[in-house]
Amino acid sequence: MTDHPRNAEEFVELVAALRFEDAFNPYSDLCSDFDRPDAARIRRRNLVMVLEAAIDRGVHSIWVARDLGYRGGRRTGLALTDEVHLRAHADLLGTPPLARSTNGPVMAERTATVIWQMLVAIKQPVFLWNVFPLHPHASGDPMSNRCHTRGERLACRHIMVGLIHLLSPHHVLAIGRDAQLALEDLGVAAEKVRHPSYGGQAEFISGVSTHYGLDAGDRHDSAPLFA
Repeated sequence: MTDHPRNAEEFVELVAALRFEDAFNPYSDLCSDFDRPDAARIRRRNLVMVLEAAIDRGVHSIWVARDLGYRGGRRTGLALTDEVHLRAHADLLGTPPLARSTNGPVMAERTATVIWQMLVAIKQPVFLWNVFPLHPHASGDPMSNRCHTRGERLACRHIMVGLIHLLSPHHVLAIGRDAQLALEDLGVAAEKVRHPSYGGQAEFISGVSTHYGLDAGDRHDSAPLFA
């Protein structure tokens, strides 16, 4: 693909068209266990709204993690965002309310909780994304998480490139070493903070605090993006 998406709707259409084995696409697939009948449409609309707001308002940075998780982005269609933080995500970029696409109790994700603790603290518009923008899972176990493959990553490079073209951020912040290495593989330069999972919460909070110049009371222009 040589042409970049011209707007948020074109970008979301590109993401919705992605197909991989053992990977749930929240913008075109439906989960028979939890999703409402129009869940994919709701998630597409959520993503369009936050991306349009980011384009219109401008964002200083994109935070990029590795891939969507089954408790968070699989259900919301928004990277690093669980259902508990849909309102916070709308407030961050000033969008209309973001809708739930699932039935049953609201589900929380530990990673999203820590991410949003810091997003609220820094008080800056940030766009959230994943190197692999779908939910990869183990074969036969859709409610599990696996790391995407290099082939899957490279097949989605046009998505990452298109997003940076739309937003023109000052820098990309990789959430975790895996995300940084994956971005490097795509030719995208990124600074790194520790991922908050697996005992990394304190290091993540410290890293983001340092990156944004926060002092302890706040904790509740860069290199080219393409190498």
